[in-house]
Amino acid sequence: MEHRKRLQTDKIVINDNRELIIEGPVPPSRLAGYKMHASLDAFRRPAEQHEALVEISGLDEGRIVLAREGDLIVGYVTFHYPDELERWSEGGMADLVELGAIEVADEYRSYGLGKRLIAMAFAENQLENMIVFTTEYYWHWDLEGTKLNVWDYRNMMERLMKSAGMIWFATDDPEICSHPANCLMVRIGKEVPLASIEQFDRVRFRNRYMY
Repeated sequence: MEHRKRLQTDKIVINDNRELIIEGPVPPSRLAGYKMHASLDAFRRPAEQHEALVEISGLDEGRIVLAREGDLIVGYVTFHYPDELERWSEGGMADLVELGAIEVADEYRSYGLGKRLIAMAFAENQLENMIVFTTEYYWHWDLEGTKLNVWDYRNMMERLMKSAGMIWFATDDPEICSHPANCLMVRIGKEVPLASIEQFDRVRFRNRYMY
């Protein structure tokens, strides 16, 4: 399976002429030299999450796109194969990858970094031979920090994912079905064969009568 990784770099200027660099997919040797912003703690402590990012970036299919100020990581998005304990790995698909996490430090959330990070990940046809999915669960959302209700946050996440061509897909996955705000969003690359799409349909639905 070809995993296309074409390092790209962009920059934006924020308050007081401070410069943010957006880059990715970042190789592990480069990523190891950066440090994490203290508020990037949604999934693990910042130092532990940094270790996880370095590990993911070293995987054949893994990719990290990040935003940084100097050597300080202020936002990132991860892509990797689904966890082997989750249903999404059941099909053994080499061309199915998960957009696993996206996080932006609190003080940098007004600059559209999430959209920029995802756009860079999909640029240059890097993921056209892949089915990319993400599972959105309301219990992972920062409702307190954003002051949004669950439906406004869901709409925000949908808009973010749709900016890269990801759309809502139905599934009978129990976790997603456990709350109406949860959802599965998917982008099927233009080069993905029909056999892979059909296999993904079988993973999405265990109860075949539903599709």
